[in-house]
Amino acid sequence: MSLNFEFSAEHHSVREMVSKLCREELGALVNDAEESENFPKEVFRRWGELGLIGVRYPEKDGGSDFDKISDCIVREELSYMSQGFASSWSAHTHLGIWPIWKAGTPEQKERFFVPALAGEMVSGFGLSEPDGGSNVRALKTRAEKVSGGWKLNGSKLYITNAPIADFILVAARTKPELTMDAISLFIVPLPSKGFEVHKLKKEGIRASETGLIFLEDVFVPDDCLLGGIEGTYPIILESLSENRVGVAANSLGMARAAFDAAKNYAETRIVANKPIGEYQAIAHKLADMSAEIEAAKWLVYYGAWRVDQGTLDSATAARVKLIASETAVRVSEQAIRIHGGAGIMQEYPVARIHRDALVYVIGEGTSEIQRNIIARDMGFKCR
Repeated sequence: MSLNFEFSAEHHSVREMVSKLCREELGALVNDAEESENFPKEVFRRWGELGLIGVRYPEKDGGSDFDKISDCIVREELSYMSQGFASSWSAHTHLGIWPIWKAGTPEQKERFFVPALAGEMVSGFGLSEPDGGSNVRALKTRAEKVSGGWKLNGSKLYITNAPIADFILVAARTKPELTMDAISLFIVPLPSKGFEVHKLKKEGIRASETGLIFLEDVFVPDDCLLGGIEGTYPIILESLSENRVGVAANSLGMARAAFDAAKNYAETRIVANKPIGEYQAIAHKLADMSAEIEAAKWLVYYGAWRVDQGTLDSATAARVKLIASETAVRVSEQAIRIHGGAGIMQEYPVARIHRDALVYVIGEGTSEIQRNIIARDMGFKCR
C-alpha cells in the first residue's frame, strides 16, 4: 500500500478557480458586508452558476460531482478571503440542503434542493437552541401532529442565514422520549405565519447573517416533513460529522490568511533599520505558526480523504475539527501580537480573522464537546 500526499490536477484547478473568484469578484464585497452586517444575497446565484454550491453532490442530481477534498479546498479558499462569506456558503451548501438530498422525497428535492443548488433559494439549518447548548437530544422545539400537517413551537439560536433564508430545516421533537426516533426534521418555507427571525449583531463573521428564531404554532404541511418520515436524527448526526471536517478546512483558511498577513508585516515593518522578521522573537513565532498550519493542513485533508473513502467516524471528525479550530485561534492571536498596535486596527485583517476564528471553537460543536467524543472513543465515560 502506498501513500500519496499530492493534490490532483482537478484539485489544483478548483483551488485556482475559487481563489480567482475571491480576488477578482468577491473580495471587493467583503468590507461593505462586514461594515453593514448584510450579506449580498446575489452571491448565492453566482456560486450556483459556477457549480460551487453543488461541489459535494452527484452530477445526476445537478451537482458538480467533486469529492470531499475539493469541498474542503473551496471552504479553505473562501475562508482565506472572508469567513463570513464562507459561513454563509457552508450553512447553505451542506447543512441546509444536504439532508434534503440525502433523505428528502422526490417532490422535496424538486421543490427545495434543485433551486437551492442553483442559488435561487437560500437555506438554513435550525438545530441549536437557547437552553440546549451542544446537547442535540435535549432540544425542546416540539412538533404536534394536526390535521394535514404539524404545528411547530419553540426557538432556535445562532442560525446562520436565517435573516435571508427562503427555507430553513428545523429539528423538532415529535415524541417526548429521549430516543433517536423522537427527533425529526421539517422543511419550513419562508415567510411562514408564526415564524419570527430576529437578526443578531455579532463580533465575528459579521458578513454572515445570523438569527434568533421563534416558532409559535407554525403550521408545516405533511409534505414538508423530511422524507415523509419521523426520526431523522441519524441524518443530523451524519451531517454534523462530515461538516466538522468541512469547518476544519474553514479554520485552515483563516489560519493561512492570518499567517500570510503576519509574515508580510514582518517583512515590511522596519525597526532599528531591519525588518522585524529578522528578530528571533518574531521569527520563532512565525516558525511555530507555519508548523501548526502544516500539521492542521494534512489532518484536515486526511479527514476529507476518510469521507471520500466512506470511513469517517465521529472521533476522527472530532480530532480534525478540534486541532484545526484551535490552530486558527492560536495563529490569528500570534498574528495580532506580531502586528503590535497595528493588529487591532481595521486597516489590517488580523483582528477580524481572530474574531472569526473564535467562532469555530464554539460552533459546530465546542472544543469541549470534541474532546468528549475523543475521550469516549478511547473508552472513557466522559460526561
